[in-house]
Amino acid sequence: MGNAVVPVNPQRVVVLTNESTDIVLALGITPIGAVRSWSGAPYYDYIADDMANVPIVGDEMQPNLERIAALKPDLIIGSQVRQEQIYSQLNAIAPTVFSETIGESWQENLRLYGKALNREVEAEKLLTDWDRRVANLQQQLANRNLQVSLVRFLPGAARVYLKDSFPGQILQEVGLQRPPLQSGDGFAQEVSFEQIPAMEADALFYFTYTGDGNNQDLTNVAEPWLNHPLWKQLSVVQLGNAHAVSDVVWTTAGGVQAANLLLDDLEKNLGL
Repeated sequence: MGNAVVPVNPQRVVVLTNESTDIVLALGITPIGAVRSWSGAPYYDYIADDMANVPIVGDEMQPNLERIAALKPDLIIGSQVRQEQIYSQLNAIAPTVFSETIGESWQENLRLYGKALNREVEAEKLLTDWDRRVANLQQQLANRNLQVSLVRFLPGAARVYLKDSFPGQILQEVGLQRPPLQSGDGFAQEVSFEQIPAMEADALFYFTYTGDGNNQDLTNVAEPWLNHPLWKQLSVVQLGNAHAVSDVVWTTAGGVQAANLLLDDLEKNLGL
């Protein structure tokens, strides 16, 4: 988006994506303002305590410029994929640094935010710790040749997640295989009930849409799928290897903390 001249050690940082909230906290900085979580709650549970007193400045798709300006930030962190249209307005308030996208690019974004915050050493330590953990998992999984399926349930729909998604990229990094329908490039693919057999794998992780704060009734979103005869016929289901996991951790949050929580789920459910 151009050049941003930032303070040497920014103290008043506003973050405009859930991913950057996760990452900035991991770098040891508490923002002075942040966008609301996608769930409608102020912040996701896993960072709620750290963000307890931080004011909301709108949501990712519609940050509130007046609230941001009132906080007098000395740095704003956002993403081109979310806020490109208002970059010039944000940059008029304070130096603004955007990632290009979010999700699968979280490691690149961690380095970018670390540079903007003058926390490059901390960012590299987080990435070194991540690489060490991934290498350990690769070693444990090397001889198991496991195929892992990723499924997300949404109102009236289901998706399988592909290699370029946040969880897909992590599975690839640790050396897990994917079913044929999920092994291609791309983010996700919507599937029908008839395609449930293509979800078959050695292990299946499913996560359910948690809402966007619009008071939708999401109580039974997954039920049509979990109760479908084809789902019940999957060997992975019958063997007890289909695992419900957090939608926040596996797809909506992003960031280094969420990535490590995802690895926790893999270790727990794959017996590592």
